[in-house]
Amino acid sequence: MRETIWFLIVGGMFVAMGVASSLFKRLPLTGAMLYLAAGVALGPSAGGLLDLDIERDASLVRLLSEVALLASLFAIGLRLRAPIFASLWSLPVRLGLLAMLLTVPLLAVFCAWGLGLDWGPAWVLAAMLAPTDPVLAHDVQVRDANDLDIVRFALSGEGGLNDGIAQPFSLIALAWCAGGAQTGHDLPAFETLIETLWGLVGAIGIGALLSFATTHAVAWLRTRHAQALGLEGFFALGLIELSYGAAQLLHTFGFLAVFAAGVAMRRVEHRATGARSPQDAIGSIDSSDVAATAAHPDKAHAYMAESVLGFTIELERIAEMAMMIMVGNLLSTLSAPLLTWRAVALVLALFLVIRPAAVELSLLGSRAEREERSMMSWFGIRGIGTIYYLSYAIEHGPRDDIVPLAPYALAVVAASVFVHGMSATPLMKRYRRARRAAK
Repeated sequence: MRETIWFLIVGGMFVAMGVASSLFKRLPLTGAMLYLAAGVALGPSAGGLLDLDIERDASLVRLLSEVALLASLFAIGLRLRAPIFASLWSLPVRLGLLAMLLTVPLLAVFCAWGLGLDWGPAWVLAAMLAPTDPVLAHDVQVRDANDLDIVRFALSGEGGLNDGIAQPFSLIALAWCAGGAQTGHDLPAFETLIETLWGLVGAIGIGALLSFATTHAVAWLRTRHAQALGLEGFFALGLIELSYGAAQLLHTFGFLAVFAAGVAMRRVEHRATGARSPQDAIGSIDSSDVAATAAHPDKAHAYMAESVLGFTIELERIAEMAMMIMVGNLLSTLSAPLLTWRAVALVLALFLVIRPAAVELSLLGSRAEREERSMMSWFGIRGIGTIYYLSYAIEHGPRDDIVPLAPYALAVVAASVFVHGMSATPLMKRYRRARRAAK
């Protein structure tokens, strides 16, 4: 009977979201809010169908959030259709790297002085809250591969970059929390720097090379021999897993490798298609002979990239549902109170002070105008990346120090889901009107 109820609940949610998706585009409401509420309702204090615990089930939470991030990071990379050396890329690089370098120490100082945490846990909490979210940010992401809006492109690229860049901060913070500061031994700064540089550069190289090689190989088989046709979803999943696995095996940052793989696949398509949009390159498709389009020399790259993108976007939305239900359930099973003055102070400090300061400083001298910087400052959405690094820290760090950080992290994610979700539709509409009026 329990399984039957789950089938009814999940099936009903899928159908409801499929019907109501267009409605959400007009209202200050997102699917993530409803999923979060559903997760709470399924908890032990209400429906009693799901009982996850962040400490007991840290490994499961980490695995599920890891999978969700991989799908989303690849999809984001595939959406960003701009030449690698285009000036537009400077904005996500500034936000993903420079803003991260500013956010972590600012957050750590606030957590230590404002929340009264020891320095080790303060740095761990700062590292898990620093990355912006690629899963929940689809309302402010680029809408398709033709979207080169400066705000959407910058926020999308930032979400793709900083989930991988956050990893060295998290590892260093965990090492400090586990004993570096207490024992008086300094962390090996030079070795850490070399490992971090290799992790960043190696991940980008691994993801890009695997994507270039496999994409060209599949395109060659299709256009020259009419082979390897169809099953773009299998190809997408295989490339994601290969990139992540190879990056992890070679001690680089896997999330960054998967993002790079998505960017590289789009770059292959862009070079093959040229100035035309992917839709123009594909043209009309004969529904009775789709393989002819997939194997056409002038259409193969665009068709493959767009088919893979469509699959990964659907996968991303399913991952969002699963993850938000899980987060809502974790909120309902917390043993410590969620809404405290410290949690509220952390949310306000991060959203209204630290994020805007980090964005403004990282974008000094950039092409972004004042209104564009304001939008980027506000939409520093926190979500699944934070959940991943929280569960990872519980798995690998001193639990007595890390578990008390869970209410802070979950409070920030819940606040971001509602505050940023409710403001996304009206703010983006106002931004688009201002852009049209300025032209």
